[in-house]
Amino acid sequence: MASSVLTRFNRSVRQVDGVALAIALTLLALMVLVPAQASASLRFTLNSLWKVAPFLLLSIGIAAYATASGADNLVAKAFQGKLAVMIPVAAIFGAFSPFCSCGVIPLIAALLSMGVPVAAVMAFWLASPLMDPSMFVLTVGTLGLQFAIFKTVATVGIGLLGGFGTLALMRSGWAIAAFENPLREGVGNGGCGGSRVRNPKPPVWQFWQESERQQKFWQGARKNAWFLGKWMALAFLLESLMIVYVPTEWVQAISGDGGLLSIGLAALVGVPLYLNGYAALPVVEGLISQGMSSGAGMTFLLAGGATSIPAMIAVFALARRPVFIAYLAFAFVGSMAAGFAYTLMLS
Repeated sequence: MASSVLTRFNRSVRQVDGVALAIALTLLALMVLVPAQASASLRFTLNSLWKVAPFLLLSIGIAAYATASGADNLVAKAFQGKLAVMIPVAAIFGAFSPFCSCGVIPLIAALLSMGVPVAAVMAFWLASPLMDPSMFVLTVGTLGLQFAIFKTVATVGIGLLGGFGTLALMRSGWAIAAFENPLREGVGNGGCGGSRVRNPKPPVWQFWQESERQQKFWQGARKNAWFLGKWMALAFLLESLMIVYVPTEWVQAISGDGGLLSIGLAALVGVPLYLNGYAALPVVEGLISQGMSSGAGMTFLLAGGATSIPAMIAVFALARRPVFIAYLAFAFVGSMAAGFAYTLMLS
């Protein structure tokens, strides 16, 4: 009897949404400790959600359309032809594919197990979590069109750096065995998550003509609305607290001048503090309003997207150590170069 109760309790705990629980507990704590701030943070969060609502709805529609039409199956097209062409195409496809840093792992496993050159896979691997159509739209809504365009260009650039950098490492002879057999022992072929690469199906652009795809669209829209909505709400809630309780002088001292040191610190801070690509946008918006340089904010988003702790764990579990080290090195160097370039562009 006790074990049955414990099993039901564990099951109910697993079903609790961690993000929604974090929002509720934060508001509850504020109501008890600082009632005035609780109402102020709630107003700030709701007003911010209202302002980005058009961008949020558009990003939800784009993601649902990609799923319902099967447009995400086009990723297989990026890994055909000569390597000199494959790397740029893979970087571009990565920047516009709807995969996060962890969700792309089954695809990477499938690609590597199929013998796709690791240089091309690295280009896609690095670019994929940094930008996608939905994130572009939300970046425009929070940080502006110029920031979004530059981040997209930087994403492709980091992919190119990783792809051609990996090719150069292999030709130099560094850890050649690891790059020729990049998967760890016992890693599978991506399972069902990699089927879109192994057995790609042509997209159906007019998905509304098929009832099954219509259902998939609305299911995807509801799923994305909940996912994006809860993360954006948590991010705006954190932003409201950050504006009040994080001294502006701290932000300016750490990452306010846009120099190489501040950009490097932004890259390092992005590892433990990065939540996900969507929730990070309002956080960076708040930091910039407090004095963080736009270049450091760019670096935070790029470095955090590729090297957040969940992403690093996934990469470490999948790839051999030299491949893992190369992945981190390309992500850090590329994000810092992009942040410094953005600072120079604005100066």
